[in-house]
Amino acid sequence: MPEGERPWKTLSRREVVRNRHLNLDAEAVETSTGAVLDPYWIMSYPDWVLVVALTPEDQLVLVRQWRQGAKAWVLEPPGGVMDPGEDACTTAARELREETGYEAGSCRLIGSLWSDPAHNTNRVHVVLAEGAMATGAHDREAGEEMETVTLPVAEAVAGVTRGMFVHAMHLGGLLLALQAAGRIRF
Repeated sequence: MPEGERPWKTLSRREVVRNRHLNLDAEAVETSTGAVLDPYWIMSYPDWVLVVALTPEDQLVLVRQWRQGAKAWVLEPPGGVMDPGEDACTTAARELREETGYEAGSCRLIGSLWSDPAHNTNRVHVVLAEGAMATGAHDREAGEEMETVTLPVAEAVAGVTRGMFVHAMHLGGLLLALQAAGRIRF
């Protein structure tokens, strides 16, 4: 925190939406300089996991799925919502299996990032899953219209600058995990 500045103060909070996917609150906040912002929108979601899965053949396991906000089919690493009390690697193994039919020999947490620290309360946990092998059928949830795609890591890295990955959080997590796996260097 810069010297002499204080954290923002929440003056009040009004619940606007409550459901299993999203809690939306309208807060009245006072900034460190005394300005009052009302409403200041805060969205609470469960934490998410992003799985960067690599096969022994140096293929990246991805999914192509419909994203209603973008109104497009999007290529991205598999992932999903963490269940209460679940650790990131357990969620990653479950989501990788359910979405792609792959299982990994090892999983490790690479880092945890805020999805949008200005307005969202959740974090995205990036998990590197190595030794991923196709082991069976996927078990997708209703509304998960997707296909499993594998790409050579080099092709995926080359595709970064061509717009192959359009989700900013997914791209950031993918790059962090590929660096941790020794596939790219910053």
